[in-house]
Amino acid sequence: MASLVLTDSSQLTALKSYHTKLYWRLVAKLGTGSCQLAGSERVDGLVSKLGTGSGQLAGSERVDRLVSKLGTGSGQLVERRQLIFITLRDGTDFLQCVLNDSLCQTYEALVLSTESAVQLFGVIKALPAGKNAPGGHEMQVDYWELVGLAPAGGADNILNEEAHADVLLDNRHIVIRGENVSSDPTNLLSLIAVITAGGVQSRVRSGRSALRPYFQFETKEEAFLTQSSQLYLETCIPAMGDVFCISQSYRAEQSRTRRHLAEYTHIEAEFPFISYTDLLDRIEDTICDVVDRVLKSPLGQLVEELNPGFKPPQKPFLRMDYRDAIKFMKENNITKDDGTFYEFGEDIPEMPERRMTDLINKPIMLCRFPVPIKSFYMSKCPEDTAVTESVDVLLPGVGEIVGGSMRIWDYEELLEGYKREGIDPAPYYWYTDQRKYGTCPHGGYGLGLERFLCWLLNRYHIREVCLYPRFLERCTP
Repeated sequence: MASLVLTDSSQLTALKSYHTKLYWRLVAKLGTGSCQLAGSERVDGLVSKLGTGSGQLAGSERVDRLVSKLGTGSGQLVERRQLIFITLRDGTDFLQCVLNDSLCQTYEALVLSTESAVQLFGVIKALPAGKNAPGGHEMQVDYWELVGLAPAGGADNILNEEAHADVLLDNRHIVIRGENVSSDPTNLLSLIAVITAGGVQSRVRSGRSALRPYFQFETKEEAFLTQSSQLYLETCIPAMGDVFCISQSYRAEQSRTRRHLAEYTHIEAEFPFISYTDLLDRIEDTICDVVDRVLKSPLGQLVEELNPGFKPPQKPFLRMDYRDAIKFMKENNITKDDGTFYEFGEDIPEMPERRMTDLINKPIMLCRFPVPIKSFYMSKCPEDTAVTESVDVLLPGVGEIVGGSMRIWDYEELLEGYKREGIDPAPYYWYTDQRKYGTCPHGGYGLGLERFLCWLLNRYHIREVCLYPRFLERCTP
């Protein structure tokens, strides 16, 4: 892999206008002045436009994007073309990329359509005077791969300027990928805040935990208060890249335990183009970063008063596979109520899980749960298809505060997930479409804020950290 060479500070400054996320990655490694970045960088997004033209670049850079618009000057793809322009999007900005010569003479180039996911390697440089491209920069590609092919014609087959309003609303999950969707390029963490739907017709967890709203939607199908914003966040990543939301989630909890609520504050995030290890690292980083920020703020004194002796968690967290947890419980005589041991494939309830966590007495990332006890959307581990690329974060005194996984990104595998769980895929058409139009590896997690506060502040009952707790038989004031 070649290197990206920046000859002066003006080039580094120019990079900031091209792509904020990439700029800050470079600046962290290069500083200013004459500098060199060895190896490759990675950014994620969606291809926005394709056309013809010229561009020259120096250095090597890696870009992952989803295709939004394709064309060769006239907007049509033709055989034996010598030059293809691709404009990529990732929610922070657009980047023009140029394919030429043999890169255009492939089957992938022939079938490439809008809203497809691609991975590009090449070099980046400011455009010469008189040339135009988003941000004034361009990537000349020297290698590329098609990650997820969208149907021929891309989104143009279902959306156009004459589309009826109801058609646009039914396909809202595709409409939001348009150029009118905006984001804040100054967000250095590259996570875009999203507000999703509260009334839904799809379920993330088992049906018994779905909470029906008091009011009625004027639809023939039944509706629920959302259990999680995850599925909707997944529809946002092709348009915006890394996204998160802080909103209320609802569960029809049938017990009054010290850690369960019917309504709670849910912090959720989704990330495209990541691996399972990346996901675990991001969850770990988030928890540690939040704790560090709180302790350094004026609120740190409150933590000291309520939880004297509290020590921030240290990375890396203990990463324990589900299989090893079953073994640990047997070795430490943690049993079911009838005295028998838990076996592989059985769900571990709250109390034995907390006993294990308290014995270990440090944060645990419990990983790779069996497929049958996890949700339909969780991807299987490539090295062991009996388990999922899933994780629960367990903290002493509280138990689980985070649940996450890599999401299935293969269309047929997702259909198998619906079938396995006995789910009618029809209400999930908009979610399934994500595997048609620019599918890519992605994952995310959800963190329960109230449980996190219980751990941080050493509170015994979750109602102590909730302004207006809602649980079984409690909905006032």
